[in-house]
Amino acid sequence: MTHPLFTKTARHSLMLSLALGVSLPAPAYELYSDDDAHLNADVLAVYGLFNSRKNYDGTRGGSTWREGFVKYGLSGDYRLRDAGTAYGGFAMVSSATWGDGDAGGNSTGDEGTSKIEDAFLGWRSGDLFPLLGKDGVDISGGRQVVKLGRGFIINDDGANLGKGPADGALNRGGAYYLAARHAFDRTAVVRLGGQEGVHGSLVWLQSDNRAQAKTEMAAGTFEYTNELGTLGLTYIHGMDVDTRWASDFQRQRDGMNIYSLRGEGSAGVENAFFAFEYARQDKPNGTLPSAWYAEAAYTFADAPWTPKATYRYSRYAKNWDLMFTGQSTGYGTWFQGEVTANYAGPFATNVGIHHVGLIANPLPNVTLGALYYDINSIEKRQALNLTARELDLYVEWAINDHLIVTPLVGLYKPEKDSTTGGNQINGNGTNVYTQLVVAVPF
Repeated sequence: MTHPLFTKTARHSLMLSLALGVSLPAPAYELYSDDDAHLNADVLAVYGLFNSRKNYDGTRGGSTWREGFVKYGLSGDYRLRDAGTAYGGFAMVSSATWGDGDAGGNSTGDEGTSKIEDAFLGWRSGDLFPLLGKDGVDISGGRQVVKLGRGFIINDDGANLGKGPADGALNRGGAYYLAARHAFDRTAVVRLGGQEGVHGSLVWLQSDNRAQAKTEMAAGTFEYTNELGTLGLTYIHGMDVDTRWASDFQRQRDGMNIYSLRGEGSAGVENAFFAFEYARQDKPNGTLPSAWYAEAAYTFADAPWTPKATYRYSRYAKNWDLMFTGQSTGYGTWFQGEVTANYAGPFATNVGIHHVGLIANPLPNVTLGALYYDINSIEKRQALNLTARELDLYVEWAINDHLIVTPLVGLYKPEKDSTTGGNQINGNGTNVYTQLVVAVPF
């Protein structure tokens, strides 16, 4: 069976995105605590209202839809005296989509299910190995989220397609945009060296996501961290795909090698942040596509509202496989443009993107954001011309510890429409996209 390359991959729990710039507790309620043990109830409910005046799936008019999910479970840890700490978690997710379905045709508005999301156990070494530092050995396995670096290649398994593509065969149960599900189905992870100095990890992952062709892979990271920042190397080897669900493009993951060099940190400049990553895929068919980005940000710590300005350029080759990228540290990483990355495309392949962002905090619990994207298709003769401009404006308002409200408006202007080589229906005029997301963490 073949199908179009899916249009969206992993988003972290929306709570992580909404909490950027505001001081919030983790979404957990403490059930039991003493010197050796902790048990938490973890509950997160998210509901969203969405409207797009234009569509990108060949249908005329616009789309209005709703999405929601509730994640509920338990997590905890137990100190094994001088032998480290055992930890684990179990959670389920109930999700649904209502209305017209999204503007990209990834959902129909008739999706809903409840499934196990997290089920993992782990062990941290504590002070057992002094040369490796505090918790210098961390071993875990089961169904869990795994992220490498800043999530440029592997962030989580969050592609949440509905019944739109492939006659519903890729349906994951609703909440396409909110992306309620992130955990890899099977994992084994060994982290060594803690977070400072020389450290690294060995990882085995298997997805149960049909949109990801149930990809299986192994990975290793090697990093060095000091007060200036982190330099890291990543190697990923594709071990298998399920050919029943893989497109011809995804079949190249079986045997593919990915190499990456990355860095991030202040480089000794107060209030600054710099990051880069260069990655290359060595595919069985002999192609060697690359993807890279370079980013610089500065926080004006002494100015009113402490604004932070960011510039980033990213470039993805024509045959780049976006793998398991996702929303890593908030809006724009690595879904660049709320309309672009979720509905219209391009989807982290065959594109170069200039991004300028500005966020500010007028109040400790309020963040204002403005994100601009200049999106340029690289190869326009053999693919859709998805060159466009997008401006997203949003507010993150933490009303209290258990209620976060985030309205967003996106203005998306493509160069071409569906009659001239693009994919926006009813002309290439500016699409006005709106969403209101409410998160209730406990």
